[in-house]
Amino acid sequence: MVDQDKKIEDKIMVEIKSGRLKLRSKYIFLAEKLGLGSAFVLSLILAVLFFNLVLFYLKASDGLGYLSFGSRGWLAFLESFPYLLVTSLVILIVIAGLIIRKTGMAYKRPFGYWAMGLVVFVLLAGTVLAFTNIAERIEARAYGRHPAGFLMRPFLERGFAGRHRGLAGRVIKVTEDYLGVQTPEQVERISLKHLEMPLREPVEDGMFVMAVGEQKDGIFEAKMIRVVEEGEMPMVGRGVHRRFGPLPLPPPRHF
Repeated sequence: MVDQDKKIEDKIMVEIKSGRLKLRSKYIFLAEKLGLGSAFVLSLILAVLFFNLVLFYLKASDGLGYLSFGSRGWLAFLESFPYLLVTSLVILIVIAGLIIRKTGMAYKRPFGYWAMGLVVFVLLAGTVLAFTNIAERIEARAYGRHPAGFLMRPFLERGFAGRHRGLAGRVIKVTEDYLGVQTPEQVERISLKHLEMPLREPVEDGMFVMAVGEQKDGIFEAKMIRVVEEGEMPMVGRGVHRRFGPLPLPPPRHF
């Protein structure tokens, strides 16, 4: 047995001296561990941040408001859902999980426990961040000139692009058959000819409205409309103000 171990040791030494087998220092192992550790921490922080942004978007945008229209609002809600934010969140959690497996931490306990703990931590930490103003600061930087904030714009802007089933914005023109509405993307013309029920209150310039229906030939044929407060969907309000500014004051009346 001793002779066999000696032979194995001699073979290993021969391989080392020939250069075919290279020894790795403890420093290299440590650097790899630190590199994976840093990547894990970064992935975890970003996952928490993205979950916080998902909560912020759902609360501050017009998405959840479409559910108040009943079955007609579901398509508008699904259209406005922040898919890019949610997809990025899932990818970040998966990356963090893969790093756990690669570092060998998962061998100490079943990987399922680590995965569950990872998800719970992200949900709890993201919910705690929702009580801060970090999401509003990210939104402000995303639409400002800050380079880092500019990278976040597609994640927040995506939910407002290409709407076909629902829209929300500020009324700038009222006629018997149409409404002119400023959205964060553009000015929309809403047809009132296909409403399934009359408006509950008169609509005036400067009011904010939500509508569900369908885009046809550049005109939004509304099926249902309701007046909302700007504070119910502050992201829409801020988007409209960024793009179009405040409404001009009406001219003074002469008596």
